[in-house]
Amino acid sequence: MQIQVNSDNHIESSIRLEEWVRTTIESTLDRYEEHLTRVEVYLRDENGDKPGPHDLSCRLEARPKGHQPISVCDKADTLEQAIDGAAIKLEHALEHLFGKLQGKPRAAGKSLPANKVDEGALEAEFEENLQAAINS
Repeated sequence: MQIQVNSDNHIESSIRLEEWVRTTIESTLDRYEEHLTRVEVYLRDENGDKPGPHDLSCRLEARPKGHQPISVCDKADTLEQAIDGAAIKLEHALEHLFGKLQGKPRAAGKSLPANKVDEGALEAEFEENLQAAINS
């Protein structure tokens, strides 16, 4: 998984900041590492040089293999809080995505389209219920 860190002109980027961001993202998303090709990190100071509450933001865009990108954003008073908040939001979004995928029916190792029904399984279930009703 590649992690690319981008920042606007109002945030002074450094090797130390980029390493810290990468470490934070990797440790939060380590269980999804094999499912992601890249995570883009965008750090931004919303108000520029003017101080203000919740004016630092972190937007994360994850690229899951074979799926559309997932983007989350968090705003906070400090970069650390914004990055941690966005990483947690992204972890929850990925948990939701991969949890939904695990719940989908599979036939011969492939996912069935949402509108397709496994007719063989329905027929077998019907036969079992019919035999149970006859034997009762």
